[in-house]
Amino acid sequence: MEEEMEVKINQVLQYDVVVAGGGPAGIAAAVSAARLGAKTALIERFGVLGGMMTSGHVQPILGMTAPYTMYHEVCGLLNQGHEEVERITTRNGSEIHVDPEEAKRRLLELAVESGADVYLQTAVVDVEKEDGRVRRLLLTSPEGPCIVEGKMFVDATGDGYVAYRGGAPYETGREGDGLRQPETIEFTVGGVDETRAVSCYGGSDPVTLPDGKKYSQLCREASDNGILPGNVSIVRLHRTFYPGERQVNATQANGCEVLNAKGILEAELELRQQIDQVVRFLKDFVPGYEACYVKASASALGVRETRRFKGEYVLSDEDVETGARFPDVVVHRAWFLIDIHNPKGGGQAEGHSKPAVPYDIPLRSLMPKNLDGVFLAGRNISGTHRAHGSYRVMGIALATGQAAGIAAAVCAMDGLGVRELDYRRVQKVLMDSGAELFDKGGV
Repeated sequence: MEEEMEVKINQVLQYDVVVAGGGPAGIAAAVSAARLGAKTALIERFGVLGGMMTSGHVQPILGMTAPYTMYHEVCGLLNQGHEEVERITTRNGSEIHVDPEEAKRRLLELAVESGADVYLQTAVVDVEKEDGRVRRLLLTSPEGPCIVEGKMFVDATGDGYVAYRGGAPYETGREGDGLRQPETIEFTVGGVDETRAVSCYGGSDPVTLPDGKKYSQLCREASDNGILPGNVSIVRLHRTFYPGERQVNATQANGCEVLNAKGILEAELELRQQIDQVVRFLKDFVPGYEACYVKASASALGVRETRRFKGEYVLSDEDVETGARFPDVVVHRAWFLIDIHNPKGGGQAEGHSKPAVPYDIPLRSLMPKNLDGVFLAGRNISGTHRAHGSYRVMGIALATGQAAGIAAAVCAMDGLGVRELDYRRVQKVLMDSGAELFDKGGV
């Protein structure tokens, strides 16, 4: 019989708070925990921080919250040096641009200056629990396998890998058929003639071309006729900080199982092939784009939806549609449209994105059921498929990360479990930092 492989652990690291995932939610969590004085580690599997802002090449930052959260701080940081650039507001809200190259440095500096220890090119392999509580993570690092022990953890991995390996219950996809929103690879084109070129935020944008045809109609016809992929019925064209550029959000992979390596490969291959098709469409059919070219593209797959964990409270469709308020609010007046990209084809699953009313996110939605020692942050928090269509965006992820980091730091420093924490402690820290949590007159 073959001997079992022995994993030789290189080192054991010890922290108060360990944040897994260095995207918007993870950065906000780590910075917030470290600023409270908790010894904090930020674990990131790629070589840069920023997640979808950098590796994912996603802009603009969408979604917003009441003042003043990490959303506002990060947007201000990324806008430095670009104060004269015109701000655009659409049905999607205010478009906050990102220069991905600047963001790679600025976000890393933000994390390091907070006092957090940042571990790049370091991935979570597994979770070890004691008595239902996560106590340590097995990591693969440039120095070999290692262990990180923590008093508290924040799962900001997007896919919820820590909570998943810890055994927390979750759902995936929409009710009924379990289908999830499609994946995308965003990219930037240069060579755009600003005197003639259009911009477009989505399928409901009424922008017209010089011949009077609606741009959205041109895209649909191109999709129907095989000029664009059949599941790409709108090519969104967002302005950037720089004239002559557009950020392109168009490619779409449906039905790929991106929670495994085979599905990730399938999505990557399909989407990168679609980039050429989309660029050819722009060059051949859209005025001002005749000389456009791909300037840069994402180095990581843009995933909208995988695991949504069942928390102590599940944010509902009604909460998002009616502007719910909660006593244990930790994100106030979160807002973005209910934006569900069609899991079965092009465009929106519900015809077009649906309205939302600025709503609260309670601390209970950051607490995974049946698991202690972990707070959720970002798109993996507890909510329905339709609610997730609103809160999944980067602006709101920054705020849930901030709340999770504060909650984890308070628990770690006071020796509390997740459910022993008094939510008012978290609220006080948030309000002391300037965050608005309540309407006038209270909840």
